[in-house]
Amino acid sequence: MPELPEVETTRRGIERVAAGAQVRELRVYDPRLRWPVDAHWAQALAGQQLRAVDRRGKYLLLRLTHGAVLLHLGMSGSLRVLPADTPLQKHDQLDLVLDSGVAVRLNDPRRFGSLHYTTEDPAAHRLLRHLAPEPFDAAFDAAYLERITRRRRAPIKQVLMNGRLVTGVGNIYASEALFRARVNPRRAAGRLSHSDCARLVRGVRGALTAAIRAGGTTLRDYVGTDGNPGAFRQKLYVYERDGKRCRVCGTLVKKIRQGQRSSYYCPRCQRS
Repeated sequence: MPELPEVETTRRGIERVAAGAQVRELRVYDPRLRWPVDAHWAQALAGQQLRAVDRRGKYLLLRLTHGAVLLHLGMSGSLRVLPADTPLQKHDQLDLVLDSGVAVRLNDPRRFGSLHYTTEDPAAHRLLRHLAPEPFDAAFDAAYLERITRRRRAPIKQVLMNGRLVTGVGNIYASEALFRARVNPRRAAGRLSHSDCARLVRGVRGALTAAIRAGGTTLRDYVGTDGNPGAFRQKLYVYERDGKRCRVCGTLVKKIRQGQRSSYYCPRCQRS
């Protein structure tokens, strides 16, 4: 599933070429996404200016003259920016065609992605209003992390992936952040000290920042708006490196199951 770095990379790619353009039309080739695409939205979007491209968690916000489009890439989706007359490929679901002659095209093999249009404040939308602070927000600091982990018996890895506590830290980057912080993924969240929390905040931000600089992580389907895969996979410390040597100490990386998801860690670097 595309995570925060992949969505942020996509946001930047769209912003570079689309911000300020006018929407010519919305072409929907298959409305059967996670939620059906409303046929009336095509008429509502036509003629509006795309004023800004923002992100909230894993959602892209295309801010228009009146309202905003909310886009989610689902489990296997990607958005590419290409000439509007580019022939369709398998699993292309929709095009947002701009007056500049380019289209923002959603390709989504599993159709778990989504598109919504709202004329209200996007922050109040049912998909966004319960989201927690962003990892790069000033509100996400050691004091906040210490507060939300108190009296929690759940492993810290699962707490990091709880979108109601911190937004946008998916499975890949939770494992990478815990490695950077030298915290074992099985450790009970409530047992973290203030210094542990401070290291973990730095670890989360460090892992996400490095991934954004590399254009995200491509494991299977994800590509950026230019069609190229993300390069961060080559720089991962532990994720999907079970049985390989730790890049820091040389110990074999281990894989465990937590909450039906795979977790990766170094038994030596992440003893605590």
